[in-house]
Amino acid sequence: MNRVAPVTIQKIKASAVGEPQPDLLAVEEPMEIRLGFGDVTNRQQRSLSVTMRTPGHDFELALGFLLTEGLIQTREQVHSLRHCTDLGRQQVLGNIVRVELQPDVPVELGTLARNFYTTSSCGVCGKASIDAVRNTGCPLLPAVQPFVAADLIHQLPDQLRAAQAVFDHTGGLHAAALFDRSGMLRLLREDVGRHNALDKVIGASLQQGLLPLHDSVLLLSGRISFELVQKALMAGIPLVAAVGAPSSLAVQMADEVGMTLLGFVRNGSFNSYTHPGRLTLPETAASTLSYSTSA
Repeated sequence: MNRVAPVTIQKIKASAVGEPQPDLLAVEEPMEIRLGFGDVTNRQQRSLSVTMRTPGHDFELALGFLLTEGLIQTREQVHSLRHCTDLGRQQVLGNIVRVELQPDVPVELGTLARNFYTTSSCGVCGKASIDAVRNTGCPLLPAVQPFVAADLIHQLPDQLRAAQAVFDHTGGLHAAALFDRSGMLRLLREDVGRHNALDKVIGASLQQGLLPLHDSVLLLSGRISFELVQKALMAGIPLVAAVGAPSSLAVQMADEVGMTLLGFVRNGSFNSYTHPGRLTLPETAASTLSYSTSA
């Protein structure tokens, strides 16, 4: 399954037009998640979601999506995952993943019928979004206490960048990476969608029996949206950091649930927006640290 696609480009500058030359793009394709559920005598199927993603780690993406949307809580609730098959052509449909739940897993049809919001553009109001997350029964995060050294946070972007294989070829992918409290990289996934990259990380963690991720630091290559805070919360991640900025609703949600949120992690600096008590700071820095949250 290709994750990069070749193209021919010309570099155009103010003073010259270059010769045609080869280049690579990140592949973007739709993936549909279909859900099978119900008693063995009355199995039902629903199309759950279509997302634009970079091919690869599709089962992780599906599992992560189901977990972060509150449809499953454990890997054992999933009976099987497979790519659908066109029986007439005897051809595997690589862009359709079917997830079969165990017969005893309850599924609310009303939940399946609702549109899964994308908070960066859909205009869902903040209060309604946070209320929806509360209704999924989010896990509690561990108590706010010293967790990781601030100096270590400064080192994470370089590790992330060094491990981004496809980004090196295309420059067009987001990344989500899990580190342990010593700064060791545990998992990294890339995708054209920042939410997909995180779902893949969470799905892989679910497959490996690592949830909840109470001892992990999540680093994101871009900005932090409300949706990414919600997904991290569902996986039990207490500290989320990003190279970019958080949105106001992301900060509000992180503050409410007790999550440590760090932004603009680059060039030896970062901003702490919520619950900095998980950071071990030099004494001079600890005495002057302050932060604010959105109302």
